Amino acid sequence: MMLEPAQRAGDAPRAASEQGPSPAPGTRLPAPTGDARLRAEREQWRLRRNLERQLHDGASLRISALTLQLGLLRHRAAKAECGDLHAYIEGFQDELHAVLQELRDVSVRIYPPLLDEAGLGPALREAADRVDVPLRVDVPEDRFGPAAEGVAYFAVVGCLEALRPGTPGLAVVARREDRTLAVDVVGVEPCHADAMLGAVGRLDGVIDVVGGPGVGTITVRIPCE
Repeated sequence: MMLEPAQRAGDAPRAASEQGPSPAPGTRLPAPTGDARLRAEREQWRLRRNLERQLHDGASLRISALTLQLGLLRHRAAKAECGDLHAYIEGFQDELHAVLQELRDVSVRIYPPLLDEAGLGPALREAADRVDVPLRVDVPEDRFGPAAEGVAYFAVVGCLEALRPGTPGLAVVARREDRTLAVDVVGVEPCHADAMLGAVGRLDGVIDVVGGPGVGTITVRIPCE
């Protein structure tokens, strides 16, 4: 059974200052072509990846450096037997560590750093460590472009996070089929395919479902670079 993407709702309107000249009354604007829509969708994923890089290379590194400087200051305060100052610096460090962790959590939701740096396989293996289900990940070292990799990652991770406790072992197997990234999620309930369809459909991807209503295989196919 193949699930076809539903028609995508239009993007939220931009502010008036961001829009071009208003069309004349009675003018009908053409809908974006398929190629233009795909280019826009891929650009959105590139922007997400770039935003994650800014968080990682900017704010996160600056907070890490500040935390190290405070560690040196705390060491000197301890030697000078400044008990109150030592406790204050330690509390300040704890707060910075908490902020840094929050930034990392946000960064992963935008575009996982490991996905950007190492690719789909390492990123999915890292995600597999966070779920309480035996999971085998078999993904080639190929790169498929930030958009296809981002959609595939979040679709698979969303499926894994929705698994019921006690789910038996699964497998995630990816491969390149010409200019398509194909990802099999093996051993999962086919009902999870519906939740994966939205993101996949925005890149003109499709989902095939085999088996069920119990255990089956969900195959995601996404056009890639």
